[in-house]
Amino acid sequence: MADERFERLTLEREAPILRVWLDRPEKRNALDTQTLEEIEALFTGLARDFETRVVILGGRGPSFCGGADRSAPPGFERMRANSDATARERRHTSQLGLRAARAIERAEPLTVARVHGHAVGGGFVLALACDFRIAAEDASFHVPEVELGVPLTWGGVPRLIHEIGAARAREILLRCERFDGRRAEALGVAHRAVPVSELDDTVAEWAASLAAMPEVAVHMTKTQLRAYAARAALGDVAESDGDLLVEASRAGRARESFRSD
Repeated sequence: MADERFERLTLEREAPILRVWLDRPEKRNALDTQTLEEIEALFTGLARDFETRVVILGGRGPSFCGGADRSAPPGFERMRANSDATARERRHTSQLGLRAARAIERAEPLTVARVHGHAVGGGFVLALACDFRIAAEDASFHVPEVELGVPLTWGGVPRLIHEIGAARAREILLRCERFDGRRAEALGVAHRAVPVSELDDTVAEWAASLAAMPEVAVHMTKTQLRAYAARAALGDVAESDGDLLVEASRAGRARESFRSD
């Protein structure tokens, strides 16, 4: 179904399950400012949607998400266009990705990422923010930020450490190597990896089984898990991620990697 509030997302409702599709297939669902703002608005608004029990996040076309739109890096095109922006406004803009990922992470319904094709950079972070991740065996996961001259931001570093541990997170972040869905399952990045021909059936099965669980018990358990995750993240400094990204973007390698032509 269409939703007039969103241009970059397509919604399909079959209560109690909501499918949310990143819908820029011609760009491999690259994330620009508008997409991130729509993600934040949608997932934040789910706090008032008591019919939806499970949200499936997927990508139209050949990939889940090819990462940040490097021709128009999220937030930066707005900062360039608005040279009169205050320092506070610039900081707010630089945190677009963090707010979108947190909106998914803090959503009241359970969330399932349906990953196929590519899950790169910011797309990897959005999948990681979901409660569950089901991947095609031939999906390609990649965190190339360090190689591009910037650190991984959007809260991705503490979230990755929390999900899979520091040793494996260090490997993913600093070696910048691609790995497939089978490796993602072994690392704990994906909960299941299946042949791409079975992806939709597996995702639907997981979503249906989760939606059939007793509502209040599920909600309370998700609240518990969120509380323990917050306790583990007391040292999280992700609020400075936007500042790190802005500073790193001034370096030569980053200017070449994220330029708008």
